[in-house]
Amino acid sequence: MEPELLRTLLMNVASTSRLAVELFLMLQSDSEESSDDEIDSADAPDTKLLVAVTDVLSTVERRLWARETSTEWWDHIVMQVWDDDQWLQNFRMRKATFMGLCAELAPTLQHKDTRLRAALSVEKRVAIAVWKLATPDSYRSVANQFGVGKSTVGIVVMQVCRAINRILLRRTVTLGNVQDILDGFAQMGFPNCGGAIDGTHIPILAPPHLATEYINRKGYFSMVLQALVDHRGRFTDIYTGWPGKVHDARIFRNSGMFRKLQAGTFFPDRKITVGDVEMPIVILGDPAYPLMPWLMKPYTGKLDRSKDRFNYRLSRCRMTVECAFGRLKGRWRSLYGKLDVGESSIPAIITACCILHNICEGKGETFSDEWTSEVQRLEAEFAQPESRATREAQHSASRIRDALKEQFEAESQQ
Repeated sequence: MEPELLRTLLMNVASTSRLAVELFLMLQSDSEESSDDEIDSADAPDTKLLVAVTDVLSTVERRLWARETSTEWWDHIVMQVWDDDQWLQNFRMRKATFMGLCAELAPTLQHKDTRLRAALSVEKRVAIAVWKLATPDSYRSVANQFGVGKSTVGIVVMQVCRAINRILLRRTVTLGNVQDILDGFAQMGFPNCGGAIDGTHIPILAPPHLATEYINRKGYFSMVLQALVDHRGRFTDIYTGWPGKVHDARIFRNSGMFRKLQAGTFFPDRKITVGDVEMPIVILGDPAYPLMPWLMKPYTGKLDRSKDRFNYRLSRCRMTVECAFGRLKGRWRSLYGKLDVGESSIPAIITACCILHNICEGKGETFSDEWTSEVQRLEAEFAQPESRATREAQHSASRIRDALKEQFEAESQQ
């Protein structure tokens, strides 16, 4: 290659690449030497240039095709300076909880350095994902915050969410101590209750295929999360991925939890007697769910005093699931940001947020009042559709509900 031509090419990129500068200076030096010394071979300048290029490439990092970015903020401010309040505000958990999460995920997320680049640390990968889930920030904003590429953020978020789901789902979203749950709901006024069930709509962008299936009764695109929670508001079963147009009862009937409840294998076989009726462990739902021997729901239509009292007790316990959804969305603000990923990836993100919710609740992480205010504002923008009530009821289930109604009435008069 003509030295003059190569010099021109290198000058055009010298302002953005240190490698180009080094090559240019070497070429310039070679050119000056060739004018002073006699060179017998016409190929000598090209040979010298080739050697120079090889030497530089073997000793410097990739510079022409990888943008250099600063990681000062993450390495020296967040990791070394921030206190627990700052960690909680930005990552929804204290540093100790965050580092514990990283330790759990490390076997899956640990990547090795290559000759071309240093791998992102596990801590930085998890931080990028948690920051994206906890804020409404765009991918570009998160990329600038952490000194990485925009595409890297998208890749890392999905890697971390899938790792969380694969490693922690079965250990974190679980019934745990069933007797503890039964005692908790009994103290709230409902005997032999193993949880409260409901669905919530997560706003999404319009999918490219079958978009109308995702439009819910409030007119926005959404995906449904069905969840069962315990008396403390922790998720004990989750099921997500159905389009917003689908009724809660249909989603429920297609869930693994429904099949297990129907088979009597979801809860231990612990029955109590109410009046003269035997009652298994039950879950509590709203009028959209079918009345089953193991699922109690409110009375509808004309209500007398005893039915009102039953509905009050059931509603008081069902508040746990509504509060859990509020705290879930308050912590993981991206769930109100019209998730900008393909619909096939959305369930992984929602599931990961549920797992992180349980981790934060279990570790006693503070829930900020300002997050509640933000949720209330967003709930007005993305109102939850009201599911149509279903009148489906089994005779044995009606007998159990009536027996509970009579017991609650009798207790109120003591």
